Amino acid sequence: MSKLKKMPEFKTEAEEREFWETHDSSDYLDWNQAKPASFPKLKPSTKTISLRLPETLLDRIKIEANKRDMPYQSLIKAWLADEVNDSRRA
Repeated sequence: MSKLKKMPEFKTEAEEREFWETHDSSDYLDWNQAKPASFPKLKPSTKTISLRLPETLLDRIKIEANKRDMPYQSLIKAWLADEVNDSRRA
């Protein structure tokens, strides 16, 4: 493998961004030495949706959530996640 170039020092993030837009990182880094990164404490991004439910169904969900001492939206998300995970296993 050829000798890697010395990594430049940047004064600002903008200067660094501009540099990497015009240079190949493989000239400066040996990507064969790279290791996978894990960020377990990052929260997945969420998206707000509108969901129309019959009032009686929503009332029953709220009662179930209250029994479990959790917000009803969290209970709905948990139920949806369980169903999706179960369908993957099938």
